[in-house]
Amino acid sequence: MMLVVGGLVAGRLCAAPVETDFERGCAKLAASKKADALRLHALFKLDWEHAMLDNPEFATEVGYPGQNDRWSDESLEAIARRKRELQGPLAVIKSIKRARLTAADQLNFDLYQYNLNEAIAGTKFPGELMPINQMGGVQQGIAMVLEFSPHTTLKDYRDMVARLKSADKVIEQNLVLLRKGLAAGLTPPRITLRDVPQQVKNQMVEDPDKSAFLALFKEFPPEIPATEQTKLRAEAAAALKEKIIPAFAKLHDYLVNEYIPKARENIAFTSVPQGREWYAYNAHVSTTTTMTPEQIHALGLSEVKRIRTEMEKVAKDSGFKGSFDEFLVFLRKDPQFYYNKPEELLTGYRDICKRADPELAHLFGKLPRLPYGILSVPAYSEESQTTAYYQPGAPDAGRPGYYYANTSHLNTRPKWEMEALSLHESVPGHHLQISLAKELENVPEFRKNRDYTAYVEGWGLYSESLGYEMGFYKDPYMKFGQLVYEMWRAIRLVVDTGMHTGQMTRQQAIDFFLANASKNEHDITVEVDRYIVWPGQALAYKIGQLKIRELRNYATKELGDKFDVRQFHDQVLGQGALPLDLLEKRIKAWVAEKKKSK
Repeated sequence: MMLVVGGLVAGRLCAAPVETDFERGCAKLAASKKADALRLHALFKLDWEHAMLDNPEFATEVGYPGQNDRWSDESLEAIARRKRELQGPLAVIKSIKRARLTAADQLNFDLYQYNLNEAIAGTKFPGELMPINQMGGVQQGIAMVLEFSPHTTLKDYRDMVARLKSADKVIEQNLVLLRKGLAAGLTPPRITLRDVPQQVKNQMVEDPDKSAFLALFKEFPPEIPATEQTKLRAEAAAALKEKIIPAFAKLHDYLVNEYIPKARENIAFTSVPQGREWYAYNAHVSTTTTMTPEQIHALGLSEVKRIRTEMEKVAKDSGFKGSFDEFLVFLRKDPQFYYNKPEELLTGYRDICKRADPELAHLFGKLPRLPYGILSVPAYSEESQTTAYYQPGAPDAGRPGYYYANTSHLNTRPKWEMEALSLHESVPGHHLQISLAKELENVPEFRKNRDYTAYVEGWGLYSESLGYEMGFYKDPYMKFGQLVYEMWRAIRLVVDTGMHTGQMTRQQAIDFFLANASKNEHDITVEVDRYIVWPGQALAYKIGQLKIRELRNYATKELGDKFDVRQFHDQVLGQGALPLDLLEKRIKAWVAEKKKSK
């Protein structure tokens, strides 16, 4: 996915300047004599409209109309243009006097400027030259975009056909980026690419009834005439056969014969050009803090030690006779902890979510209107996907959020992890937080759709701990599962920094995981490989959770019997995603105001 920054779609390569309408619009705003607030909001609107035109896939995701028949231009020229265009809004921001804005607009200004500066700082790192890994890329992205595309009207289906007919160009552009990246020594490590050729082959299914691309063409809304249905289905099948499959065949051959054999062997991100500086940048973007990789590594070791003590106590209290290591093996291997059928696992997740829903009113004053559902991870990506993930909905498009659970390898999906995982991915975790942000009123569009990983994933991990207040974790194994998931995020701090600074090998990271958490080795291997190809992303969870918990402890202590957890949570979630320092300022200002009213 392309990086949307405050409404900006940020690219990373330089090219000869050719002024665009967006740049001219920014220059006009920077020179305008209109009031600062008017120019600020004009910039937000200009930027958002430009982002929607420049990144049609994101427009589809957020429910912005009119772009559902197009793909983003991923040519080297377009990427270079996006990098250059970042200077346009920067000139506008520099021309605005923050002190002249209202408090609400000062926050809008601060967040937009934060996003912009972050994007500009990142332009020196050519991440677009590594567009494919086992976690995502064109081999999964095209089908995913079609999956969440609108599909209720004749126009919707014609838009999807248009995208199918031009999808080969997207694949070709990715091939150019892969070749340029390989020449520059910028590839994911070879070991992490082992499943990618099969992921590509999974999309080369010629039978229209079995293709992920044509899933929405099996059944049509009754309002679409039968003759149109036949025509649309035929056009989609032709695009699959004549354009998409040949393009993927070309990609597959390149990956197998050239790219993967020549991909780098060293897993440390410091082994790529600018790797040390790049990793520090990623750590900052992920955590929204100034913590160094060394500080994060030390924090991880401390948290692993603390959580390990709690886990050992729960293991002892469970009545298990044996060592801690034997208890971990017991949790990984005993058949009582596993379902036998995918549909049983999915039903188990749905039952947990049904129990969570009515408990939310005890912890939150405001809940989202947008519903959510629980689905299986698509077969084409399940092999290399993590245990679960959340796909945000779109209120404007009437699309619910979805919690995707991986139902492959059933002997690696233990029951004892399901409560913590569900609270993280659905409610009160990602669905609640992201949907509330999307439903914000009287804020710029970028505020509804921008995330900061430390905040978003920190909230997800914090939400797991709310299970105790919601009546979960009564079973000792489920309680241990919650600690396993917290340990999992602490381990990330150790192994992510350890691997990417060259202190740990991939196997050492897997072994450290196995020694401290009862997750299955397959799941651990998938996780470790995820950290390898997303350097720094996994650092956000624990750091964000610790900050939210710290702020709750602070508010509880300062307010005493005046502390209301529902109000606290509403304050944390009330302005959408925030960098951690701005979240802290917001909570402390709320506490100070509450204390005044005593």
